[in-house]
Amino acid sequence: MAVGKEILTKIRSVQNTQKITRAMQMVSTSKMRKTQERMRTARPYAEKVRTVMAHLAMANSNTDEVHPMLAQRDTIRRAGVILITSDKGLCGGLNSNILKRFFTLVQKLTADGVEVDVCCLGQKGLAACQRAEMSVVASATQLGDIPKIDRLVGSLRVLFEKYAEGELDAVHIVYSRFINTMKQEPVEEQLVPITPEHIVVEHSHSWEYLYEPDAHSVLEFLVRRYLESVVYQSLAENMASEQAARMIAMKAATDNAGNAIKQLQLVYNKSRQAAITTELSEIVAGAAAV
Repeated sequence: MAVGKEILTKIRSVQNTQKITRAMQMVSTSKMRKTQERMRTARPYAEKVRTVMAHLAMANSNTDEVHPMLAQRDTIRRAGVILITSDKGLCGGLNSNILKRFFTLVQKLTADGVEVDVCCLGQKGLAACQRAEMSVVASATQLGDIPKIDRLVGSLRVLFEKYAEGELDAVHIVYSRFINTMKQEPVEEQLVPITPEHIVVEHSHSWEYLYEPDAHSVLEFLVRRYLESVVYQSLAENMASEQAARMIAMKAATDNAGNAIKQLQLVYNKSRQAAITTELSEIVAGAAAV
């Protein structure tokens, strides 16, 4: 029955794994609801900042001085990419899909002769960029389950200051957009320069504003808050996608473990029955010989 003992050991091992995956599935289900709620509550602020900034940008569009984040560059020589991934694994193909979209963008930029600087938000993306020996100028990892904007400001400021100083000509962001529990979509968007499509608003009427201290300072502040809110919203979407993908992956792992246990149990029963049949045959043969 040595074979039977080995099969029993495998069954117990798979059962222990099934307990872990089931527990992780329940935890991810609980966290997913919280991340979805956090993602929805972040949207009104981002939309209001975008609306006010759009009005100010349209009001100042006729002036000679254009904000650097709104000015279009004639030639793209160097670009920055904000890569948002998760800190942990066991979430299906979420990170691999994001990285696939990221490296597709990098290959496209490289083919056009554009150098790339990367800002990584998440341990998985940072590790992938380090393996690929890419230029990582800033990073933020171990962000936790509740993202804090103050943890992101330092890393984002590096790219945005490079853009304001002319070292970068464009900044893109790559993350996973939350569609629903069963679907998460990796997307790539251009953050700066901010095009009119980014700040389009429903109301076409103009507003008259009184600026304190001046229009340029107010627009500078709002542009920064707008970009930070976009990145924060993208991070919240990515976290919601992470928990949904992990819940689905752990459910699939739990179901697969159950199927494996059934198959191993069947093999164990067959081997046990074969051993009993062999023993009975030997007893009958011995009795006949006597």
